[in-house]
Amino acid sequence: MDHTAPLLSHTVDGAVDYKGRPLLRSSSGTWSSASFIIGMEVAERFAFYGIGANLITYLTGPLHISMVAAAEIVNVWSGTSMLLTLFGAFIADSFFGRYRTIVFASASYLLGLGLLVLSTANSSICAVPDKSTTCSAPKLQLVLFFASLCLIGIAQGGHRPCVQAFGADQFDDQNPQEAKFKSSFFNWWYFGACSGIVVAIPTIAYAQENLSWSVGFGIPSAAMLTGFIVFLLGTKTYRFTVKQSDKSPFMRIGRVFVASIRNWRASPSTISFNEEETGKDVSNSQQFKFLNKACIVPIDSNQNATACSISEVEEAKAILRILLIWPTLIMFTIVFSQDATFFTKQAATLDRTISSGFTVPAASLEAIISFTIVIFIVVYDLVFVPIAKTVTGNSSGITTLQRIGSGMIISTISMVVASLVEKKRLKTALEHGLIDRPDMTIPMKFGWLVPQYVLNGLADVFTVVGLQEFCYDQVARDLKSVGPAIFISILGMGSILSSLLISIIDSATKGNGHLSWFPDNLNKAHLDYFYLLLAALSVLSFIAFLFVAKSHVYNR
Repeated sequence: MDHTAPLLSHTVDGAVDYKGRPLLRSSSGTWSSASFIIGMEVAERFAFYGIGANLITYLTGPLHISMVAAAEIVNVWSGTSMLLTLFGAFIADSFFGRYRTIVFASASYLLGLGLLVLSTANSSICAVPDKSTTCSAPKLQLVLFFASLCLIGIAQGGHRPCVQAFGADQFDDQNPQEAKFKSSFFNWWYFGACSGIVVAIPTIAYAQENLSWSVGFGIPSAAMLTGFIVFLLGTKTYRFTVKQSDKSPFMRIGRVFVASIRNWRASPSTISFNEEETGKDVSNSQQFKFLNKACIVPIDSNQNATACSISEVEEAKAILRILLIWPTLIMFTIVFSQDATFFTKQAATLDRTISSGFTVPAASLEAIISFTIVIFIVVYDLVFVPIAKTVTGNSSGITTLQRIGSGMIISTISMVVASLVEKKRLKTALEHGLIDRPDMTIPMKFGWLVPQYVLNGLADVFTVVGLQEFCYDQVARDLKSVGPAIFISILGMGSILSSLLISIIDSATKGNGHLSWFPDNLNKAHLDYFYLLLAALSVLSFIAFLFVAKSHVYNR
């Protein structure tokens, strides 16, 4: 007997170490491995927000790009990065695996950050340009800058869906204790990400505006390099998921839909079940029964035709279930998009001085959301879950869909509160004769806005974290990178549709002597109406969510 081989009862089923060998449960995975991965995520979020939060200032400043063009560049870059996560997930789950994709993406990330720092070394010397000439950045600087953005965007596409999924892979669903830990992992994952963001925004912005852009971009580069080293240090402890099939998971799912369409008109007299392929009766799976036809082979078909297995059909059904939930969350993500836009514009009109005479920057109030998340994730995991568990008997306190729905309710309440606060702001401006003086500070303390920021942060603790866990859990093992990519795509679509909704309302409400709901003078705007509209649409979205969630069958 080989005494060096680990006992089967002590190994983790469906996972191997970095050399492809069976690994011991006691010396691999769980929090010891996840901590390395969370550490990398903290560094990556620090780096990304350190660049993105003040990117428009760099574009309009040292690069001398117009405000409109700069805004378009930022939006296109951010949106494309989110869309690339779907491609990154496909590459990871079909070819390279999550670990290798993370390594390749991190290398691209570091190269992009290096080029970004290098581009600042070739800055334009045009502080006070001649009126007869046009000041512009050197071509080499622009080439290096946009090349760096492309590399960072590509890196985001591979990094974001894979790192979270790889972290969750460190917990075995078949072990009750580890399954409980995995639910907590998503809480602490988001806690770490928000902690990185909270530190990055004020620190990097200060360095960029008071020291130099080279230092401001150099700090995120050093942070990302440190995070990558931390990630590599955990390699020997990581659990690597074994693929359940040699076939591409996307090909398997596509084959199920093709086979279902092929057999759509097949009648019982012309088909026979391939029990050897399916292994069990497909009648046990009642939801989306039309996909069960992929498990049958028409008698008059080619002899080489084979039926899809039950597991392949269930993979396709799992993706379809998530896609049904997807559109019901769009309104939540539209509300999610207001934090950095209209909330900030409201704050800019209010009295933001504190006792020492210091004026709080309007944009920095967004940090209240991250602070709320950091605090309430701890409360949720250490207080709420144990209490809820005694009531529901669920090891996670409540189900992921219940968690998502709870956040949707809080998000709706936040819009109602925001509308009431905006009414108060407009009334104060009217009472002090400031309706036509948008340049004057309204004598109303910025503390009035704190409740809507806190409610949005609390909604994120429930819905955003719950959605991350839901998208990961409900896909097949070979598609775990796709789950986070689907989550990120919802946020991206919400941002796009928020802009579209504002554009439609702006066009519909102006004309015939009436001002738009969104004029340049915020004291004449109707953000209160807009927030109420979002609240009403959120109620309809929640009703649709309940309808879909009620019929949802969890993938176990």
